[in-house]
Amino acid sequence: MLSARSFQSLLRGGALCREERDVEKELVIPATCFYDVRLPDTPSPRRGYPFLVALHGYGGTKESMLALAGRICGDRFAIASLQGPHQHIQRRRGSPQSRIGFGWGTMHNPAENQALHHEFIRGVIRDVCAAHPIDRKRIFLLGFSQSVALNYRFAFSHPNAIRGLTGVCGGIPGDWEGSSKYCRSATDIFHISGTKDPFYPLERVRAFKAALETRASSVEHLQVPTRHIFSRRCIPIIRRWLLDRA
Repeated sequence: MLSARSFQSLLRGGALCREERDVEKELVIPATCFYDVRLPDTPSPRRGYPFLVALHGYGGTKESMLALAGRICGDRFAIASLQGPHQHIQRRRGSPQSRIGFGWGTMHNPAENQALHHEFIRGVIRDVCAAHPIDRKRIFLLGFSQSVALNYRFAFSHPNAIRGLTGVCGGIPGDWEGSSKYCRSATDIFHISGTKDPFYPLERVRAFKAALETRASSVEHLQVPTRHIFSRRCIPIIRRWLLDRA
């Protein structure tokens, strides 16, 4: 009869054998991503519409971001609002009702999440430009929260593809300083931070402007007295910034 100590030793040995036999594999399969498109009611300019690609934050939806982007510049810009590929259930405190929210990545295998984000944006730009009159020299990115750093990764991994980028209540890539994959680009940056944002406090975001200036054409950093939200007071400010470059 096995003693308790011998039994535990046997279990550990079996687990070790199983771990030695386990090999992680990967399988690449097509991913279906969704986005909404909205065009202005007015005829396109001779060069085509300026184009705004808008990305929601963690837990957001393409519909909510399209509504925001439409209020900013829907009368002048073609807009594509992208939906994050990772869905999850959200429950409100004190309410039995739940909703589906979407995100742009997970802690597991972030490189794959970043690659999917890049391919999603490239595919949307390609398909919308093929279907509608778009000025490829006036393509802009707008992101909130989780999507901001991903958008910076895209803009500076694909230099000169993006005319301007607005990031609201987000961060810069963690490997911004040491990575060689980010290049200088003729991209203007408008970064907006909330002075009461618990996720991106001021002592953290103060260094963003100088860091972004090492690769961007120009950088503006606006601080607004809000928490971690896309403040409606920013809508006319972002509109003016976009129209100045469109």
